[in-house]
Amino acid sequence: MPTSTSGKQASVKKDKPKRSSTTPKSSSATPQATKTKTKKKATTPNPKTTSTKAVVKRTTKPSKKAINTSKVFVLDTSVLLYDSEAVRNFQEHDVAIPITVLEELDTFKKGNSVTNLHARELIRYLDKISGDNKMMREWIPLNGRSSGRIKVVTEDGGNGLDANKAFGSAKNDHRILNAALRLKETEVGRRVILVSKDINLRLKARAMDLEAEDYETVRVKDIDHLYRGRTTLELTDPTPIQELYAHGSIPADAVLTEPAIKNHYYLLKHNSASALATYSHDSGSLELLHKMTAYGVVPRNAEQTFALHAVLNPKVPLVTITGAAGTGKTLLALAGALEQRSEYRQIYLARPIVPLSNRDLGYLPGDVKSKIDPYMQPLWDNLSIIKNQFSESSKQFKKIDEMVQSEKLTIVPLAYIRGRSLSNVIFIIDEAQNLTPHEIKTIITRAGEQTKIIFTGDIFQIDTPYLDAESNGLSYLVDRLADSDLYAHVGLEKGERSQLANVASTLL
Repeated sequence: MPTSTSGKQASVKKDKPKRSSTTPKSSSATPQATKTKTKKKATTPNPKTTSTKAVVKRTTKPSKKAINTSKVFVLDTSVLLYDSEAVRNFQEHDVAIPITVLEELDTFKKGNSVTNLHARELIRYLDKISGDNKMMREWIPLNGRSSGRIKVVTEDGGNGLDANKAFGSAKNDHRILNAALRLKETEVGRRVILVSKDINLRLKARAMDLEAEDYETVRVKDIDHLYRGRTTLELTDPTPIQELYAHGSIPADAVLTEPAIKNHYYLLKHNSASALATYSHDSGSLELLHKMTAYGVVPRNAEQTFALHAVLNPKVPLVTITGAAGTGKTLLALAGALEQRSEYRQIYLARPIVPLSNRDLGYLPGDVKSKIDPYMQPLWDNLSIIKNQFSESSKQFKKIDEMVQSEKLTIVPLAYIRGRSLSNVIFIIDEAQNLTPHEIKTIITRAGEQTKIIFTGDIFQIDTPYLDAESNGLSYLVDRLADSDLYAHVGLEKGERSQLANVASTLL
């Protein structure tokens, strides 16, 4: 009987019901159905979890009773830059935007970063719903998937607490707090809750006797047990390994006691004997994997073999590879793309531009190319590693240079590919942990026919403000898509860069 040592069973784990991915996770942000004596929830299962969503009748003009029982969420700038659709994610509850937030959004609207895009999207949306001379100082129905309302609030008036006086300065954060406090005074009998990704602002709000919560629409519940894509099976009988080598495949139930996950990878071991396999949903069997090469790159361990197989598998158009620095995730993705160069029209390599100081590119000297080159350098470094395996006179070395010159292989910042067709291309997105779930979804939904998308990154190395291991887009993607026949994931753990790099990744 096999036993798993991966920390993840080879079956679809059924977690406790989760809240809807479009509704903030916190308890107070979970809408309650109105005009009912008992709370009823309708559940919708998916391959991994069961989402829970209140049954709410949408109305453009909520009744007086509904208004009194619904909450008012005051959104901070950080929330709207994180998710431009946040205002529509609170179902029957009302949403208020402090006028100071609009001022801050105005400073973000110019540029090519993701936050610039989100600022522009929200400003356009607010302009659209406030058409026909509607005054945004009054409640306006959101309609659409939300039955709540929205308005812009100011810090004017009020005789209660004053954040400017309490904290000794008139910062924008304090103006936002005051706007929420004034709303709390006017919306008598209703819960007014500040929603912010800024921890310090939430602490200040609570100090002013104002409820405050994080915005958590898509937070991964148990990051320590995030799907890894691979399992080690310690067998008590060597027969399955022998049959796997003899026939190339074995029935999955010969070694598995639970349903297998689609495109999952297995390392079968018995004493000194071992074999690598992947589960094929079509045949219901474990298929033998042989070590392979891709444009001269040879996997150094089992998990790298799994990752390269996923990249080269034509049946899997979406792949994620996670791991710490030095595990080879980007190198394997790039080598696999080069190996398949004749099967695709173009190879795109991209990564989000996230300066360590989080300052906009406009602060840097030079033209656009000189501004972005430092952030693209890691991709060029991996390309150089592959090139330098060959002599300068070799066909493989020259081929890479030709692909770069002809733009068959293109390295660009992620923000600069918007509007381009993603048909018949391999698209590698490095450092994907610095993307939000909304950005990940936007990229995937633009994939055309014959396109393969590969996300790589380290979910514990976040450079973007207001993202962490549980809320970044890469973790979200791995958590949601496991067991899809169009998706494969491999989590890399063993570093292969150098002994020094391994020590740094482990101990520092």
